[in-house]
Amino acid sequence: MSKKKMGPQPMLWPHPTVLVGADVDGKPDFAAVAWTGVAASTPPAISIALQHPRYSLKGIRQNLTFSVNIPSRELVRETDYCGLISGAKTDKVRDCRFKVFYGKTAGAPLIEQCPINLECEVLHILNMGSHALVIGKVVETHVSEDCLTDGQPDMNKVKPFTFVPGKYYAIGDAFADAFSVGKEIKKV
Repeated sequence: MSKKKMGPQPMLWPHPTVLVGADVDGKPDFAAVAWTGVAASTPPAISIALQHPRYSLKGIRQNLTFSVNIPSRELVRETDYCGLISGAKTDKVRDCRFKVFYGKTAGAPLIEQCPINLECEVLHILNMGSHALVIGKVVETHVSEDCLTDGQPDMNKVKPFTFVPGKYYAIGDAFADAFSVGKEIKKV
């Protein structure tokens, strides 16, 4: 199989699509972020990458807290909107009709309409060049009760979506059992 060299690119697809929340000068703001991931399990930590001029990054620096809200496919318009315009120019909470609530983490606004919400405290902010990489310790997780099956989050009820440059994609059906299908190669 031949391969085409594409040059250095952060081509890890797909990207989870989330709404990152932070109070900026005392007002809740949300930014659409696709460069995010799990950073550690102990302590539970996630990473988000934001361009330095992002308005929400200002709020994260002010409070050293933020939220990660996982939108369902029903919120794709609002999510896209939050990536198109700066909170410095408009009130995204009003424009998107978000119902904002707060948990135990001051400065980390949460969106009620999102099935999953994570409250985070900043552990590190690293300058990575074009972006600041923010590592946050998850201090609380909220899951909408109607998105649970047997007490656990159900992806088919949460309906998260992903981003690949230029498009949003729904997450498809499960097709193999993790920590199991590999055993078909050789018993471990």
